[in-house]
Amino acid sequence: MIVRHFSEITNQAVETDDAVAVTIRWLIGKDNTDALFYMRQLEIAPDGHTPYHRHGGGHQVYILQGEGRLRTETGYIPLSPGTFAQVLPEDMHSFENTGATPFRFLCLIPRD
Repeated sequence: MIVRHFSEITNQAVETDDAVAVTIRWLIGKDNTDALFYMRQLEIAPDGHTPYHRHGGGHQVYILQGEGRLRTETGYIPLSPGTFAQVLPEDMHSFENTGATPFRFLCLIPRD
């Protein structure tokens, strides 16, 4: 069993092409060999965004704080605290902060 506070986990800059002002905390990650999935907390500063991309694994997100939107191939979907979304495998997507405060959310992904 693991019980920790998110502030105990190192907040790392996301350094991939086209990521702007994004940090990540691997709350449950590769170091947990019993994990069935990985849980990450992402934070996007005002005017920041994740890359617009696609990948083979889907993921689920739950919005904790701030205002943002999910960019899809068909448009934008607003996101606010309490909103959740499922991104299916191969769906083009990115997350963008549209507010004046940090946009923070949980992201669950399949284990490798």
